[in-house]
Amino acid sequence: MAGKPVPGSVVTQREQLLEGLRAYGVQYKEFSHRFAAWLGLHSTDAVALLEILAAEERDTPLSPARLSGRISLSPAATTALLNRLEEAGHIVRSRENTDRRVVTLRGSPHIQERADAFFTPLAERLDTLLAEYPPELLNQFETLLSDLRDAMDIQLAQRDPHS
Repeated sequence: MAGKPVPGSVVTQREQLLEGLRAYGVQYKEFSHRFAAWLGLHSTDAVALLEILAAEERDTPLSPARLSGRISLSPAATTALLNRLEEAGHIVRSRENTDRRVVTLRGSPHIQERADAFFTPLAERLDTLLAEYPPELLNQFETLLSDLRDAMDIQLAQRDPHS
């Protein structure tokens, strides 16, 4: 049986970092649940809406297929979800690509205003916090997060050794 990780070791740092990221993920999920309740939406609908809005903010709007992959829903379930969001006036589906078969998902102006009203206080608090750190450190952290996602993507892409 292996002993406890040595303080300051890579194993200890990995465990502490992943625990911090896990806890942050739990809090992020709680914010999305509160956003859903605030809008009167099912939590899955709110998660999808947040993905659509975030992608649009990054100027990389999602298609229904890409959204389906990001929120781990079947295409049929994603279509039903998008129908609900569109009927509620929260999203707009458009055909912006030269290939008119490609559908682009965008948030409606009113939902962007509501999301801004809900998330701006948190964004301001985070901006104040991040301003306390040197840009070089934040850049290193961004790189670390990207590398962690890449490592997880590689592991997820491998066949399950237990199957």
